[in-house]
Amino acid sequence: MSRPIKRSLTLKGHRTSVSLEDEFWAEFRRIANEAGRPINDLAAQIDGDRGTDIGLASAIRLFVLQDLKRDLS
Repeated sequence: MSRPIKRSLTLKGHRTSVSLEDEFWAEFRRIANEAGRPINDLAAQIDGDRGTDIGLASAIRLFVLQDLKRDLS
C-alpha cells in the first residue's frame, strides 16, 4: 500500500485537502464515477454525514470500505 498523498477537494465552495493512499483515492474516484457524481459532490456528502469526531480522510476510507464490503455481499 502506498503512503498517503495530499489531494485537493472543493466542498461547498471551500478548498480543502485530504491525505489518502493511491488505492483509496482510486476506489473513491471509481465510486463517484459509477454513481455519475463529481468527486467533490460525493466528498461534500461524506463531509456532511461524518460529524465532528472523525476526520474527512478517515470518513472517506470508511465510505470506500463500506462500498467494497457491499460489493462482496
